[in-house]
Amino acid sequence: MGLSTSILLTIALAPLVGCLLAGFLGKFLGRAGSHSVTILGVAVSCALSFYVLYQLTVGGATTYNQNIYTWFQIGHFNASVGFLVDRLTAMMLVVVSFVSLLVHIYTIGYMADDDGYKRFFSYISLFTFSMFMLVMSNNFMQLFFGWEAVGLVSYLLIGFWYKRPTAIFANLKAFMVNRVGDFGFLLGIAAVLYFLGTLDYATAFGTAPSLIGRTLQITANTQWDAATVICICLFIGAMGKSAQVPLHVWLPDSMEGPTPISALIHAATMVTAGIFMVARMSPLFELSSTALSFVLVIGATTALFTGLIGIVQHDIKRVIAYSTLSQLGYMTVALGVSMYSGAVFHLMTHAFFKALLFLGAGSVIIAMHHEQDMRYMGGLRKYMPITWITMWIGSLALVAIPFTSGFYSKDAIIEAVGESHRWGSHYAYFCVMAGAFVTAVYTFRQMYLTFHGKERFTVVADHGHGHHVAHFDDHGHHEQGIMHELPKESPWVVTLPLVLLAIPSLLVGFFTVKPVLFGGWFGSAIHVDAANDVLGELGQHFHGAAAMALDGLWSLPFGLVVLAFLVTSYIYLFNPAMADRVKNALKPLYSALYHKYWVDAVYYVVFARGGVMLGRLFWKAGDTAVIDDTMVNGSVNLIHRIAATMRRLQSGYLYHYAFAMILGLILLLGGYWLTNSGLAGQ
Repeated sequence: MGLSTSILLTIALAPLVGCLLAGFLGKFLGRAGSHSVTILGVAVSCALSFYVLYQLTVGGATTYNQNIYTWFQIGHFNASVGFLVDRLTAMMLVVVSFVSLLVHIYTIGYMADDDGYKRFFSYISLFTFSMFMLVMSNNFMQLFFGWEAVGLVSYLLIGFWYKRPTAIFANLKAFMVNRVGDFGFLLGIAAVLYFLGTLDYATAFGTAPSLIGRTLQITANTQWDAATVICICLFIGAMGKSAQVPLHVWLPDSMEGPTPISALIHAATMVTAGIFMVARMSPLFELSSTALSFVLVIGATTALFTGLIGIVQHDIKRVIAYSTLSQLGYMTVALGVSMYSGAVFHLMTHAFFKALLFLGAGSVIIAMHHEQDMRYMGGLRKYMPITWITMWIGSLALVAIPFTSGFYSKDAIIEAVGESHRWGSHYAYFCVMAGAFVTAVYTFRQMYLTFHGKERFTVVADHGHGHHVAHFDDHGHHEQGIMHELPKESPWVVTLPLVLLAIPSLLVGFFTVKPVLFGGWFGSAIHVDAANDVLGELGQHFHGAAAMALDGLWSLPFGLVVLAFLVTSYIYLFNPAMADRVKNALKPLYSALYHKYWVDAVYYVVFARGGVMLGRLFWKAGDTAVIDDTMVNGSVNLIHRIAATMRRLQSGYLYHYAFAMILGLILLLGGYWLTNSGLAGQ
């Protein structure tokens, strides 16, 4: 049984219909109507996405690849709207729709008191539609449309609270940084069209071997390999969307948006687009070992060094944001060693437990009346048992405890890097191994500061108007903040998505690791050359999910996690004063991490302020001096002087005009005489 066009169109368009209804008719639908139509649209897409996955897995359906509508045609080139739905697409559809559906439900509770309630639901449905168009595309033009659409909606959502200057700065920063990546992405698409003559996936991948031996003339004496140029340009686009160093700076600041969109951006949509794109382009990337080494080194650097920053963060959402950066680095490392299915597998498992952690953090923020600083939390487990348990499940999956979903995907990546012989693999292996320790440190630190230890707040009377919660530092001095009541567990619309996300965070890896990683489940959707097949080598030692987890109990990554657990438990549970002593002892390192290696400062000075100064220089030297003073004002002054001179000749006296006429006649006759005399002399 094949997949029908009507089903695929419904998957893509149902969230768009909900978006339009909530956006344009929200005034008439009201709050309940707005969230109902958007949730219904995403629920329909989610149900049909599971149906598509079922049909492609056990229902006997084959890959769907058809054009549905032609945008335009120029000569032999045409741009179409079309769908390519294979198992890679089906997995992405299920992940995106399921997480998006739970985020929609969660938003009912989180945004209950927000004035932009209907607008927010419209935006997140548009976000879901944009991601569907991206992952279902069968050509580069439609891919770019979805690519830019998720960027646009992320701009709207990060700056959703547009009255906050920090939110406006954050969404502008995300927009500008992604323009850098998108410029490279567009160059890559142009190079595909130039060398392969098509933007259709199937045609481009089929003719990709023709790139071997072809070069691009850069200068008279410089030629670059065509496949390398195409892949690096495409990956620069992924560096922007998936926040890889050095284009990572926008992602932590995206926390200025409401928590539901933080979960949607970081877990299942925008940041995973780059990983998905490279996996989809595997037939191209397999042609360039240089490009894959570039991908490998960038991913390894991101995995370790952005994770380190998470250790010193105090904002509960920013800790998870830097965790996202680090885990995206792991996915990119997997791509770099040609383990595309492993990258997508980690993308899937990460979507569940990272959405769980973000939504759990949002539950904490609701209970703390929008306080996000973990230094003013502590002891929340007795007030929020469901949030506490589910966030521990997500945390255990994040640090890759054996038998959790995160273990199967993350541990396989570490082992694959160890098996790889690609240039940069030794550096990458060190980074991902050290990253296992770093991940455990910031994760356990977050859980201890939030849910365990003593309560770093207290209840004081409010003169008969309820209760306030005042903050105190570790020395008992009053700090800041007032809340009207003690923390309490969030409503069911918040906790239900947490429970539903906790289940796959625990179990989905166990049941899918064999077919996805070692069973060739993706089929022809992913192409790997035999010489680069590290998963094939790992598969020789795979004896089942349970055996893999038991072996993991004796592995080095798990040993590093246990070490991190012991260290953080001692510091944050039994000897909290030790944290300050460690910070003072490692002050230079702490300063570097706290200031995020000063990368943001450099960008601000060089690009932001530098761009403004350069603009002012051109304005003064070019616009003001050349155009205004010389061309515009200069010509005006010249005309003014000529006019002033001519004005003196216009005296109004008759004898002046008669004298001028006689003088002119004399000059005319004199010139005529001189001319004739010269001719007569010849």
